[in-house]
Amino acid sequence: MAKGKRTHSPDGHGIPYFLRRPLRARWKQTHSSDRLPPAVGPYSQAVAYGALLFCSGIIPMDPQTKEIVADDIETQTRRVLDNLSALLEDLGTSLDNVLKTTVFLKDIADFAAFNAVYETYFKADPPARSTVEVACLPLDVRIEVEAIVAIPEE
Repeated sequence: MAKGKRTHSPDGHGIPYFLRRPLRARWKQTHSSDRLPPAVGPYSQAVAYGALLFCSGIIPMDPQTKEIVADDIETQTRRVLDNLSALLEDLGTSLDNVLKTTVFLKDIADFAAFNAVYETYFKADPPARSTVEVACLPLDVRIEVEAIVAIPEE
């Protein structure tokens, strides 16, 4: 066995970990929520694989009006995170289970204002995060956020 690779339990019973855990589907399952605006292209809102959920980039579109919310970064950040929260709730998880986010900002000068809103959604144990400035985002929004989320045990 390769050094550092554990395939058996530490209790000495010799039962591989993958047999001691509940089995999860090991194929791609696409998901969407009616509480979010529909995808604006040929992609899924979220894809589950095993115990992970990969959420596509979410933009600040109001689910009711299908319009982009006000142009300020604070309002757009709240809308994006509210949309992400709604998607996760519909799929049986929550913001508490977000492992990593990738944030795309149209202007990195918005970082402090964005961060002030973001931290109110992830108060305890915030996820890992990457934040980058990009030249342009869909529908000329100021922010887009994608996430990787743990699917809780049933």
